Amino acid sequence: MEISTLGVIGAGQMGSGIAEVALDAGLKVILRDTREEALQRARARIQRGLEKRVEKSLLSPGQRDERMERLYTTLEISELAPCQFVIEAAPEDPRLKREILAQLEGIVGEDTVFASNTSSISITKLASSVNRPQRVIGMHFFNPVPKMKLVEIIRGAHTSDEVFSITWDLAQRMGKSPVEARDFPGFISSRLIFNYMNEGIWLLYEGLGSAEEIDSIMRMGANHPMGPLELADFVGLDTVLSVMRVLEEAFGERYRPCPLLVRLVEAGWLGRKVGKGIYSYGGAK
Repeated sequence: MEISTLGVIGAGQMGSGIAEVALDAGLKVILRDTREEALQRARARIQRGLEKRVEKSLLSPGQRDERMERLYTTLEISELAPCQFVIEAAPEDPRLKREILAQLEGIVGEDTVFASNTSSISITKLASSVNRPQRVIGMHFFNPVPKMKLVEIIRGAHTSDEVFSITWDLAQRMGKSPVEARDFPGFISSRLIFNYMNEGIWLLYEGLGSAEEIDSIMRMGANHPMGPLELADFVGLDTVLSVMRVLEEAFGERYRPCPLLVRLVEAGWLGRKVGKGIYSYGGAK
């Protein structure tokens, strides 16, 4: 399959990052969200990312402008009809993702591939919402997408070999290093990474150390670029909680979300994106 037009559903950090690397790969990108302000922020975020590379002489102004000309934003899911490949990057809600895939099936061509950027939900479960489950696959990018090389590729029970090959080749075309993971909740990365963040929040909740102490120990002792609490704020505490609930449902008590995580999300303190989470981002931590 020759892929020339890529659809991305969801204009948050992940969706805009996926759109940016797709533009780098020479694709036309149709970025869809239900909110105009989200699309405007995504366009500005992509523009800033390209500008930084122009400043570093990694792109010419002409290359920047040519990429932006290939980016189309829309509120209408029907405008994804020309896409040969669609990546869903909606919030980590199984019902929402299944609804999106079911809607798409009536809009795009029969050969279009549906990829989900889910970090935890079974691809087989998502594919059960469509009549062509062999066209559904997991394509799990990492944040920030333009910098992180890994993409987990996850087959559902029905995913065809052709779709797997198309997806693998597309990941490489986007400058990524694909790795296959089995279709279990959380796959490989999320079972490790999200439990790491949740356990850090448990340590804070139980008073074993301050947020700064816990993060410093992991940065200096394990050579991690970010400690678990910094990382949780970066990812978004609402996302961390959503993934932990998926893992708890699948695997039980060992993945129970920390009560402090639940309280922070209930308070609306979701991390960097709102200026406050485990840390405050209005000034000093």
